[in-house]
Amino acid sequence: MKTTCFNCFVATLLVLISCSQKGWADDWPQWLGPRRDSVWRETGILERFPQNGPPLRWKTTVSGGYSGPAVANGRVFVMDWVALPQKTPPKNLNTGEIPKNHNFVRELHPGTERVVCLRERDGIKLWQHTYRCDYTTVSTYAIGPRCTPTIDGNRVFTLGAEGHLICFDVTDGTVVWSRNFVEDYKLTIPEWGIAAHPLVDGEQLICVVGGKDSVCIAFDKRTGQERWRALDARQPGYCAPMIYEIAGKRQLLIWHSDSINAIDPESGELYWSVPFESTFAMSIGVPRLSNHRLFIMSFHRQSAAIDIAQDGLSAEIAWRGSGRKGVGGVMNNAFLQDGHIFACGEGGRYTCVNLDTGDRLWTTYEPTSGKRPVHWGSAFTIRHKDRFFIANDFGDLIIARLSPLGYEEVSRAHLITPTHNVGSRTLVWSHPAFANRSVYLRNDKELRCYSLQAKSETN
Repeated sequence: MKTTCFNCFVATLLVLISCSQKGWADDWPQWLGPRRDSVWRETGILERFPQNGPPLRWKTTVSGGYSGPAVANGRVFVMDWVALPQKTPPKNLNTGEIPKNHNFVRELHPGTERVVCLRERDGIKLWQHTYRCDYTTVSTYAIGPRCTPTIDGNRVFTLGAEGHLICFDVTDGTVVWSRNFVEDYKLTIPEWGIAAHPLVDGEQLICVVGGKDSVCIAFDKRTGQERWRALDARQPGYCAPMIYEIAGKRQLLIWHSDSINAIDPESGELYWSVPFESTFAMSIGVPRLSNHRLFIMSFHRQSAAIDIAQDGLSAEIAWRGSGRKGVGGVMNNAFLQDGHIFACGEGGRYTCVNLDTGDRLWTTYEPTSGKRPVHWGSAFTIRHKDRFFIANDFGDLIIARLSPLGYEEVSRAHLITPTHNVGSRTLVWSHPAFANRSVYLRNDKELRCYSLQAKSETN
């Protein structure tokens, strides 16, 4: 009897320890975090940075890419691209005359994409998988993969810039299955590559693909077999799939070049569709939901609020943004809180907008350039409790408080050097990961991990 009681006590203690550890050591297994909502829920995080910045836990060498890191079960996954030597000038891939605007010039660049798995505690490489992948995208941005790896149990899914979708065993990097969007779906690679982060939903992996009647495809996550396909568009766009509960229905939102659509994630059946063409098919930032109102934003000061009917079967535009209304962010996602929109708009202007009306309450360049517009300025916003961590493309991480009353900066640290040349400046466009009381962020040369643990939690 005593032995039984003792065993029960030990079992209970182990469960409590496990729950306690989980309470502060959350993983970041996909883009935007565990719930794909840009919220970091760990406890024991510092209130402001030390004078010399947070302590560097480790760093390791990587190559080019926008792919953010993903962290789960003591491992870190990231993708990159290694260019191969060229003895002759790159082959021109443009139809007709070469565009004068470098943002549209496409050339052939030989190289290999890589999937790299690191040990979380020290950044030591555990395995890597390399495959030939020549880039056909716009040359200025042909530096590496766009999508963050998606970890699901003992498997990790990666999607490269040229449409290579691969499922790996997380333990040793064994390829479980793979698909090729160009070969399997006759996809023409968009100007700026494949960039929509895959979404695990139950037993399926949902991807934005493209091609005839196959903008969105659900694959069996265990075998890679197609389960259903839906939607047709001029281009697939770059916006990741999102699932929200709306009017008692789980609705999968897909925003492509021509419209924003809600479909049944189990069957691909269309619930509703609202026309909204994004400039140059640059649908990038994910739709954000507050009650029955969605907010979307894109390049060239485009934004809109969309109201969904109470039965969830139709929707319409409530207001459209402009140069003076809404906020048109490009490389980042908006954050909705208490009826307000917080996002980095064009030129790096951070803005607070009333979600009901679209009216701007304040704007500031403080999180990005400081005082003036900057070419392609951008910043990623992550909420932690009652404040926000903002990672700008200068390599800074900022702790700030955001409210309808204004922007209040609490602390700032420069964590990584920008390496990507775009226009007249150098920047870093990779979404960081937050896990294990740390931040993980990369440029085109290295991946760094800094501790963000509060001093009182170090012992």
